Amino acid sequence: MDMRILHVATALAVTVIISFLVSCALQKTNAAGERVDVVPNEAERRVDVLIDGQPFTSYIWPTTEAKPVLYPLRTATGIIVTRGYPLEPRPGERTDHPHHAGLWFNYGSVNGIDFWNNSEAIKAEDRHKMGTIVQRRIVAAKSGSEQGELEVETDWVAADQKILLKEHTRLVFRGGAKFRSIDRVTTLQPQGEKVVFEDDKEGLMGMRVVRALEMPSDNPEIFLDASGRPNTVAKLDNTGVNGAYLTSEGQSGEAAWGTRGRWCNLSGMVEGQPVTITIFDNPANPNFPAYWHARGYGLFAVNPLGRKIFTNGKEKALNFTLAPNASVTFRYRVLISSVIATTAASETAYQNFVTAYR
Repeated sequence: MDMRILHVATALAVTVIISFLVSCALQKTNAAGERVDVVPNEAERRVDVLIDGQPFTSYIWPTTEAKPVLYPLRTATGIIVTRGYPLEPRPGERTDHPHHAGLWFNYGSVNGIDFWNNSEAIKAEDRHKMGTIVQRRIVAAKSGSEQGELEVETDWVAADQKILLKEHTRLVFRGGAKFRSIDRVTTLQPQGEKVVFEDDKEGLMGMRVVRALEMPSDNPEIFLDASGRPNTVAKLDNTGVNGAYLTSEGQSGEAAWGTRGRWCNLSGMVEGQPVTITIFDNPANPNFPAYWHARGYGLFAVNPLGRKIFTNGKEKALNFTLAPNASVTFRYRVLISSVIATTAASETAYQNFVTAYR
């Protein structure tokens, strides 16, 4: 009888110990999955972001770009979802729009200066029309067990070196087993003179995605920028190309372009794995809900500052204006999910974002 009791007690003790060890292992795994390291390397003009020790993205300001960008962006499993060109061209990708690099924030007409289309491809005679966003200072870089943060200051500079806007941006990075996310909170402030963001389709926060997340297309296309310069998008092999847009208002595919919505999904299979990239607008942003400058060839952008351009002139031009020394703040979240997200799931994620920035 005593021996049976001893065996039972021993078994219970072993079970408790095993359960404790499993619990500790799971806690360690979860903690590692949430750890975000933000690592500045100003000599290399970059800040690397790692989640669970694995690269997620980098904030970079190479001399070949006219603005800082986040590049590349990866899923939780390490799949790259941003186009390589022009920074790291890959076989089979499009090579149009050399100003489309990674994930960026700029605009096509600020007091008539074009910050969106600027790149090394601009002809010398057109450079006086172009603006550059210059990295000035890393304010803070914080790593943490649940999120990492990066605060930076940049200047929006015209070709004559006049500073039109000062920018302060806070980036928050998070990750888990099935997602990666970036919150961007950007404040812009004019310097001594009124600034007008003229009604334009070229804005505001945009990214260029990997070939698989484009929409299949059978024809080459030509798109004109705000100055009438043509950008030709060539026809390519559609093998594996399966991207699909869906907005919060139910607009899908090519029909999503130029419509308004609280959020927009871009979903598809990349390297055999499901991926959804969602961009969330915020009710506190100007002209909410924003228009979606979402093209089938892989440009995915949210634009709250166009109106007439997206409605074919049916609505009055917005021409968003800031008085001298006033300011405006924009709040966005980019969520990269390792699933084909449903409308219900995207709406829940949107509400979480809104709650975080009320």
